[in-house]
Amino acid sequence: MDAAVAKPAPPLLRALAGRSFVHPLFDYLLIGGGASLVVMAIIFATGRLSFGRLVVAGIAIPLQSSVILACNSAHFAASSVRLYTKPGSFESLPFVTMAFPLLALLLLLLAVAEAGPLAAAFQALYLTWSPYHYGAQAYGLSVMYAYRSGCALETRDKRWLRGVALLPFAMMFFGAQGFGLSWLVPAWGSAESVAALRAGSLELLRALMWAGPPALYLALWWRRERPLPLISLLTLTSNAVWFGLMEYRDAFVWATVFHGLQYLAIAMIFHVKDQSALPGNRHGGLFHALRFYALCLALGYGLFFCLPQAFLLAGFGMVESMLMVVAAINLHHFLVDAYIWRLGRSDGNREIVERGALVAAPARA
Repeated sequence: MDAAVAKPAPPLLRALAGRSFVHPLFDYLLIGGGASLVVMAIIFATGRLSFGRLVVAGIAIPLQSSVILACNSAHFAASSVRLYTKPGSFESLPFVTMAFPLLALLLLLLAVAEAGPLAAAFQALYLTWSPYHYGAQAYGLSVMYAYRSGCALETRDKRWLRGVALLPFAMMFFGAQGFGLSWLVPAWGSAESVAALRAGSLELLRALMWAGPPALYLALWWRRERPLPLISLLTLTSNAVWFGLMEYRDAFVWATVFHGLQYLAIAMIFHVKDQSALPGNRHGGLFHALRFYALCLALGYGLFFCLPQAFLLAGFGMVESMLMVVAAINLHHFLVDAYIWRLGRSDGNREIVERGALVAAPARA
């Protein structure tokens, strides 16, 4: 082999690439959101996106239920699968594993049966929370890859990263109708007196949303004399693209698809690491990965397709059953996530993030 080819990459290039969990192509495309940018580019180059369908060359392609099940439903189920298969969850999280599911089911029953202000609030809360959840995941992944790549972050750095990651949420919060600020303060979405303020806020947030990730990336590199891995920038940028290039209703559909792929990939990685490390394990990583995804598919089908049918058989209406089940599953997913991804010093998953961190890149000349 040519000696020049065999040489390792320069330290700066290795620092920019960062340390992947699986392979740079896998991590950048699925976890970083690179594949979503390719799909978005194809959509806007060849057709137009409308709610529930993709129109390409005049042909309407429906958003198939199989795609929803494979990405969206499976991703929401993944948090529960992860919760109940993660070693030590029952001991460390007794409320989340045992009491909280019953509480969520009770609230769902009340919302479906009442189908009034409570149901409307349930729906608005989940729609308001969703963009925050996606932004928080982008922040968490960007910090996770920074630590894994040997790039230490100060508290101030993480605050700025979180702020930039949540800019799409802020834009949705101020600009949406029926949820966000217009839900909490109805005059914000309807009164003519605040129309100019609302429009100005949205323009400012939109500009910050696009400029924020690259500006912060360069600022941190300049101040800390070494870069974050580029996948950290990619996660922030892809989240902004999901909510910045589409109308609100389309953004929720496609952001959930891309976010779901991202979530399934990282959850599967941690699951495989946990299961492979168990005493007496006799299976390889592929077995654990396929088993995890199969469980997510089965639970996702049960939650999103069977549970609403159970409400229908009990005599409740189709619309309220579907809407409230979706809202409840989302809210349960958001809260479970807040617990299972806390990688404290005593959490064995912290080693997965920090193991094999890259050596620090040299200072700038």
